[in-house]
Amino acid sequence: MKDLMQKIIEFRDERGWAPYHNEKDLAISISLEANELLENFQWRDSEKAVADSEQNIKEEMADVFIYLLQLAEKMNIDLKEEAFKKMEKNALKYPVKKSE
Repeated sequence: MKDLMQKIIEFRDERGWAPYHNEKDLAISISLEANELLENFQWRDSEKAVADSEQNIKEEMADVFIYLLQLAEKMNIDLKEEAFKKMEKNALKYPVKKSE
């Protein structure tokens, strides 16, 4: 992950975009890219959407991921650690119900 983050920062910095990558604008960008991802599925069932737009879906997912990583870096958040914490919290909130 460190090599990916380094590549993302290098890409951003080479273009002089760092001043525009504040927390608010990165959060907005995550939302915008997530909506572009959703557009691939609008008015279609999942199978058809994936069959017709798989490459674009991958690219939009990558855009969301890239912006999310930049926001985490900006806020000094370890996303892996936070994901594990959230899964623990979710396990308490949504316990497994045994079949009878």
